[in-house]
Amino acid sequence: MADLKTRFETAAEEVQDLPERPDNDTLLELYAFHKQGNMGDVSGKRPGFTNFVGRAKYDAWAKLKGTSKKEAMQSYIDLVKRLKG
Repeated sequence: MADLKTRFETAAEEVQDLPERPDNDTLLELYAFHKQGNMGDVSGKRPGFTNFVGRAKYDAWAKLKGTSKKEAMQSYIDLVKRLKG
């Protein structure tokens, strides 16, 4: 798991230097995998309907409920690799 955690942290740094900004759906996917990998299942209240960004982030993370931290970390690493080309 230590090696996976290191690769996950490296991918989190590399995502800052992507050649181009991903589309919003991909950004939400990155956000959700990162949160699930760090914190596990979604927690807290779902933001209100006027908080569009917060609500979208919450919903993206909630879709991963039940995904292990390990799986989420690997999915995040794989997605960053694909985005880097």
